[in-house]
Amino acid sequence: MKLHFTKMEGAGNDYIYVDGFKEQVPKERKPDIVRRLSDRHFGIGGDGIIFINPSKIADFEMEMYNADGSRGEMCGNGIRCVGKYVYDHGMTGEKPGQPGVMREEFSIESFGKIKYLTVTEKDADGKATTLRVNMGSPILEAAEIPVLAEKSPVVDEPITVGGREYRMTCVSMGNPHAVVFTDNVKDLPLAEIGPLFEHHERFPSRTNTEFVEVVSRDYVRMRVWERGSGETLACGTGCCATGVACILNGKTDNAITVEVLGGRIRIEWDRDRNEIWMTGPATSVFEGDVEIDE
Repeated sequence: MKLHFTKMEGAGNDYIYVDGFKEQVPKERKPDIVRRLSDRHFGIGGDGIIFINPSKIADFEMEMYNADGSRGEMCGNGIRCVGKYVYDHGMTGEKPGQPGVMREEFSIESFGKIKYLTVTEKDADGKATTLRVNMGSPILEAAEIPVLAEKSPVVDEPITVGGREYRMTCVSMGNPHAVVFTDNVKDLPLAEIGPLFEHHERFPSRTNTEFVEVVSRDYVRMRVWERGSGETLACGTGCCATGVACILNGKTDNAITVEVLGGRIRIEWDRDRNEIWMTGPATSVFEGDVEIDE
């Protein structure tokens, strides 16, 4: 069986995208297929696979898997790429998935939660290049993130990892994040520290971990260790969590640019409406067909 795919990236966070309107893959086979195709040596290569499906509660559904085959609740860079895909392929008409006058505002479901997207910039051919996403309200209640803690919210709380004490601020953007501030993110031995955070006993569902260096009141640098994928060039929900943590700790203003290894993402926290807005790029790399039957 051949599977048609599109490789896309948002600030270097690259996934393999499959059009679920056209391609039917049995659910029980997906984790194995994800692991094989995400392999950067023996597969297509990517941080995981995202299936773009019809939705009963939104215009589209994003079914996201990490590179290890585990299901992910949300991916900020991934959802922008889904937005680009459906817009560029003429799927955002009045009847989602069908041709018509293209809407530049539409909704995408991920793990039962709905996000709202707007195409903000296009190229000369009318293809989407930048999208803005209403990522909703950050979750700060410890039990809902989840993180094991004596107090909630978990802001600047100590955690011992690998025999060293760190200070973390925990946020969920539909998936769990632990944000740690550091003076020099560039030289951080993330390959050593990241797995220790991910599998720490205080995170019942594992965690994504962001290590953040504050440059100014509106600019920070961040590296991320994503659960199930390892270090990636960017993490959209991680940028959102970074923005929230910076503000809660009084380190930045309410709107910041987050520099990740793959680019820059703009994060704004509307405190009055308690909504996080994320703006960033989405790029198509290539497409093709791959044999998924052994």
